Amino acid sequence: MGDQGAAGEGTVRYGRVPARVLLNGEADGWHYTVVDQHGDEQRVPLCGPGVRWQAPQGRRRDDPEPPWWRRHLDETAEALRGLIGRALTDRTFAELGSEAEITWFAVAEPARWEGLVTLREADPARFPGKVPPFVVTFEPGRGALLPGAHLLFSTLAADAWTTLAAVSERCRTPAPKESFLCGYTGHRSVRVGRGSLDVSTQRGDDGAERIAEIHTAREAGWSGNPELRPRLDGIDLLDEPAGDVVALFRDLGHEVVSWGRSGFRVPQAGLTLHRGSEGPSERFSGASLALPSALASLYLRR
Repeated sequence: MGDQGAAGEGTVRYGRVPARVLLNGEADGWHYTVVDQHGDEQRVPLCGPGVRWQAPQGRRRDDPEPPWWRRHLDETAEALRGLIGRALTDRTFAELGSEAEITWFAVAEPARWEGLVTLREADPARFPGKVPPFVVTFEPGRGALLPGAHLLFSTLAADAWTTLAAVSERCRTPAPKESFLCGYTGHRSVRVGRGSLDVSTQRGDDGAERIAEIHTAREAGWSGNPELRPRLDGIDLLDEPAGDVVALFRDLGHEVVSWGRSGFRVPQAGLTLHRGSEGPSERFSGASLALPSALASLYLRR
């Protein structure tokens, strides 16, 4: 639910300690309510459709929900609980200097949830220099180097999944999540702080399934613990302004081509840079490395 947003209603009351959070999905959309220690409430609407199945145009309104609809609502609620957790802990840090941890309980699955809020000390990664970043070093034509591990294009899928599982343990995040991605044999992602490290695999002519693309993404704002930082040729791909990143690659002699509204590509390196938010200090929101086509055919012949 990366495109889901939240906006508060009313005036923010600084210094109020949140005690509970209520997440509700209704026919016309979702919202959550923060209840402070005095029982005062603040309702926050969430973008996105509601919980009632909307039959496609030309179909009857009383058509039954499709089999996948319940799973969709479960996934939506899960994503919104994560969004609320990030928004609330950022707010409590800004107002109280503490983190907010939410323990969720289902009231009426999948559309009604209640969370109990516990405050704890601020994450050390909130302060520069306290926690080393998780650096992913892209090496064109070879793959990526991680802290204490690697994801090379020669890596078999089973070994890649083992590496991602080790990353989740190291970063204390949920186990890697498997999903379908068109054009690839397999795809799994793991959280690193508030970013994600994704690996896509393809089956070669020899029948073996190996890494085909490595993708990193990070949302704007605080990057979590640890901070995910993809680099190539010493350039911090998601930390420098996008214009500076493009200029640095061109200064190094790389061809950089526009990729429509999505971002830029550095074809010879197999690098794709994905656009982030608009503005003068715009930064890329994601970077991915694939095996360049010229090298792919050579590799598959081995």
